[in-house]
Amino acid sequence: MRIAFAGTPEFAAVALRALLAAGFEVPLVLTQPDRPAGRGQKLVASPVKQVALEHGIAVHQPEKLRDPATHGPLIEAAPEVLVVAAYGLILPQAVLDIPRRGCINIHASLLPRWRGAAPIQRCIEAGDAETGVTIMRMEAGLDTGPMLLAEALPIGAGDTAATLHDKLAAVGGQLIVDALRRLDALAPVPQPEAGVTYASKIEKSEAAIDWRRPAAEIERRIRAFDPFPGCATRLGDATIKLWRAESAEGAGAPGAILAVAPEGITVACGDGALRLVELQKPGGRRLGSRDFLLGFPLAAGQRFSPPGNS
Repeated sequence: MRIAFAGTPEFAAVALRALLAAGFEVPLVLTQPDRPAGRGQKLVASPVKQVALEHGIAVHQPEKLRDPATHGPLIEAAPEVLVVAAYGLILPQAVLDIPRRGCINIHASLLPRWRGAAPIQRCIEAGDAETGVTIMRMEAGLDTGPMLLAEALPIGAGDTAATLHDKLAAVGGQLIVDALRRLDALAPVPQPEAGVTYASKIEKSEAAIDWRRPAAEIERRIRAFDPFPGCATRLGDATIKLWRAESAEGAGAPGAILAVAPEGITVACGDGALRLVELQKPGGRRLGSRDFLLGFPLAAGQRFSPPGNS
């Protein structure tokens, strides 16, 4: 089958590698323009573009797809199917109509739960027991198209957005290969109207920890925001990033440090307490609590506050 592929981050790159390994012909890849990254802010190609270049595949990087002039490369490629995975651009109906057999999306949730931009982070943050991958036919709505295949995956107690991403990416690669091989036999199933939720984009402003929230909720957010944007709190003038925490015994004013030990810093929350076991000081790197305390001593009685608050 001759397919075009549209995607940008590593999640999509995993799927593209799976399609190429399975022998699908991919004459064209669409991905977002190179973006500045790192301390030098040099332009960096997306993971999908890097895979395409490794395999000698033509790459098209429009800023947007509203202008019909940007559709030329896709029309010339004449794909039977356009596979889309975390592309990051809205596909207008004119683009959806180009592939003879339509457009198929790899979405990292069990639709209709967590339509939208950040399904991996939001399912962890919400405390869901499971998530998964859905292969669906695309239409003009936001992740509203009929479903072709889905596979569930349990969310582990220690899963972060990073670890869950990798698991879901692998499932997505396997599932899209299966879906394309069985495309004629798969009957599209409309998404149910019940159970629709939306996974809004993660904003950096959400990183600030509100210690008035329950400990379980804060712990989930820390995992959901690892690696981006990370959760943060403040002590005096220093902003400290929090990367791993676990439930602990204790109570007190929200944000108050209840105990300090090499195995972790126990902090009171609005309901319950958390033991912080992996932290990062300004200008430093992620460290276990033992090593963190060697360079950033803390004491019971001190109190954390959200960044931006006194």
